[in-house]
Amino acid sequence: MYPVLLKFGELITIHTYGFFIALAVLAGMFIARYEAKRLGIDPDKVVDACFYVVVAAIVGSRLLYVFTNIEFFMSAPLEVFKIWNGGLVFYGGFIASAAVLIAYLKIYRLPLGKMADIAALALPLGHSLGRIGCFFAGCCYGKICHQPWAITFRHPDSLAPVFVPLHPTQLYSSGSNFFIFLLIFFFRRFKKYDGQLFWIYFAFYGINRSIIEVFRGDFRGTTVFNTFSISQVIGLSSALIAVIMLIILGRKN
Repeated sequence: MYPVLLKFGELITIHTYGFFIALAVLAGMFIARYEAKRLGIDPDKVVDACFYVVVAAIVGSRLLYVFTNIEFFMSAPLEVFKIWNGGLVFYGGFIASAAVLIAYLKIYRLPLGKMADIAALALPLGHSLGRIGCFFAGCCYGKICHQPWAITFRHPDSLAPVFVPLHPTQLYSSGSNFFIFLLIFFFRRFKKYDGQLFWIYFAFYGINRSIIEVFRGDFRGTTVFNTFSISQVIGLSSALIAVIMLIILGRKN
């Protein structure tokens, strides 16, 4: 599509991927602050938490991507820092940001359940916007597709194969994440206990990600049993854990 949004001479380049990542962060912070006010939590503390979480998410998601493509990055180590070329694995960012968030909550004694439910709103909204950035950059592209909705990339700087009809997996992911956001946003007033929204999000995202992985055409790294990508294994496992937690917590509450 359009990897570069704006370019001012040879010195300043605004990549479309980076623009949408920034937009995703701002949208996530906005909805997190809004929900924090509704739940009676200091919104400034939530915004501060978002900052640390975003930094951890970028580092963690990049590290997992590098790990799954270790041979390439061993031969070209400077490529590790070129995030604008795509290459952020959501689950790596999720694990890193979860660890940082838990530490932050303990330091400032914020309620884990309520903060997790706030994250269940902010994450899918931000992720939905971030995947649009992937679409414009051409990363996270799909397999060859002969359906009417196939997308053909033509820009020479696209990270996707050009002049080949592909599954628009970036849009699949963006749309499914936005659907999850709407679902959580509607259901949040009917939740039975703190933390319920988070586990609902965790279950839906794990299932959606595992399905979309089937249509991904980019290099998926190491496979399990020569069938499942690492993201699929994590997605299915996290969905199973989420369902178990919903059953256990549902019985307690």
